[in-house]
Amino acid sequence: MDSEMFEYAPAPESRSIVDISPEYGLFVDGEFVESADGTPMKTVDPASEEVLAEVAAAGPVDVDNAVAAARRAYDEVWGPMPGRDRAKYLYRIARIIQERSRELAVLESIDNGKPIRESRDVDLPLVAAHFFYYAGWADKLEYAGFGPDPQPLGVAGQVIPWNFPLLMLAWKIAPALAAGNTVVLKPAETTPLTALRFAEICQQADLPPGVVNIVTGAGDTGRTLVEHPGVDKVAFTGSTEVGRQIAKSVAGTAKKLTLELGGKAANIVFDDAALDQAVEGVVNGIFFNQGHVCCAGSRLLVQESVYDEVLAKLKRRMALLRVGDPLDKNTDIGAINSAAQLDKIRTLSQIGEDEGAHRWTAPCPLPDRGFWFAPTIFTGVSQAHRIAREEIFGPVLSVLTFRTPAEAVEKANNTPYGLSAGIWTEKGSRILWLADKLRAGVVWANTFNRFDPASPFGGYQESGYGREGGRHGLEAYLHV
Repeated sequence: MDSEMFEYAPAPESRSIVDISPEYGLFVDGEFVESADGTPMKTVDPASEEVLAEVAAAGPVDVDNAVAAARRAYDEVWGPMPGRDRAKYLYRIARIIQERSRELAVLESIDNGKPIRESRDVDLPLVAAHFFYYAGWADKLEYAGFGPDPQPLGVAGQVIPWNFPLLMLAWKIAPALAAGNTVVLKPAETTPLTALRFAEICQQADLPPGVVNIVTGAGDTGRTLVEHPGVDKVAFTGSTEVGRQIAKSVAGTAKKLTLELGGKAANIVFDDAALDQAVEGVVNGIFFNQGHVCCAGSRLLVQESVYDEVLAKLKRRMALLRVGDPLDKNTDIGAINSAAQLDKIRTLSQIGEDEGAHRWTAPCPLPDRGFWFAPTIFTGVSQAHRIAREEIFGPVLSVLTFRTPAEAVEKANNTPYGLSAGIWTEKGSRILWLADKLRAGVVWANTFNRFDPASPFGGYQESGYGREGGRHGLEAYLHV
C-alpha cells in the first residue's frame, strides 16, 4: 500500500457570486448614506491581505442620526405594529437569507477568513433559523413567561464581534425585532461586509426605514453608540475587557445590558468515553473557526488512564487537518482574522513555551501570504500556566489530566470564565452529576459546539450575563 497520504485536488468556491463594492457607506433610516464626521477604514481579506473595500466609520453625528432614525421608527411604525405583522417581515428576511445563502457564505469567508464549509454549512443555516425562530415568537410574546403584556424597551444598541459576523447579527437583531424594538448595530471593524449586505436584505424585504440601522466603525463608534442617551438597551458580544468598560459606562443609567464575553471552556474526557468520537469533538471544539470561538474547548482535561491513547489519536487526527484557502471546500482551518489577532496568538503560545509547557504543532504547510497559524497543542500544562487561564482565541489547545470526577470538576471550574463545557463519557448519571457541578452556561455531553435557536446561550462570571437564543433571549428586549 502506498504510504503517502491521499491528496485532495483543489475545490474552490467561486468568488464571482459576490460583488464587492470599492466603497461602502452607513445604513441609516433605510438608505445607504455617506458618513458625516467619520474617517473611512479598510477591510482586508485575511487569507491574502488584499484590501477588499473602503468602509465608512461612523462618528458621533452619524450615531446621533442612526439613533434618531431608530427612535422614529420605534415610535411611529415598529413599536405600535401588531406582532403578527412584525413576524411577516422577519419571515421574509429569513427566506431572503436562505435564497442568498451562497452569496453570503462566500462573502463571509472572504472577509472573515473562515472555511467556506463552515460559513456554508453552519453559519448561514443558523442565521436563517434564528430569524425563522423569532418570527414565530413575534405574535406570542404574552405566552413567553414574562407577564401577560410584555412591552419592548425601545432602541437597542448592539455591538458584535468578528468571529461570527452574520450569525452574531442574527442572534442580536432577530429577538430585538420580534419583541418590537428597533436597532442600531455596529459590526466589527475587520468584518463589516456581511452586515452591510444584510442591510440590502432589509431593503429587499421592505423593512420600514429606521427599524434596522447599521453603523460601521471601530471602538470609538461602538463606545459612542453604547453611551448614547437615546439607547434603551445595550447588547455586546466580545472581549471581557471591553465588556467591563461597557458595564461601567452603563452603570447608573436606565439602560438594560447583556454581555456575552470570553471563555476558557473545559472539554472533559473520561476513560469510558468513545475515544474516537471524543477526539473528533475535541478537534471540533478548539479548531472550528480557527479557534475564534468564545465557547471553544480550549482546555482538554483527560483522565490519566487514557491520556497516552487520547494524545496519540489527537495528534494523528490533527496531522490530517488541512490549513489554507478559506474558499477551498477541502479546507478545515482558514486564516486568522487579523494581523493583531495573529500576534496575540503567537505571543501567548511563546509564553506557554517559556513557562515550560511542551508544544506540538500539526505538520502542515502554511501559505506565504495572509495570516496563518497551524493547529497547536500544549502538554505538560498546569493550572498556573497563562495558556491554561487566558483566552487565546486561536487554534491552540492546552492539555491537562485528572484522576477522579471531583478533580475534573475542580480543574474545570478553576477559571474566571464560565461560558461552556464538554463532557465525554458513557455514563448518563455522571453526565447529569457533572453538568450540575460545572459553572458553565452551556454544557455539552458527547458533542460540542451544537447550537439551536431554541436553546439559550450565555455565561457566568467573566463570561458575562444574560442569555441569547430561545425564549430566554426575548427577556433582554422586553420590560419584564
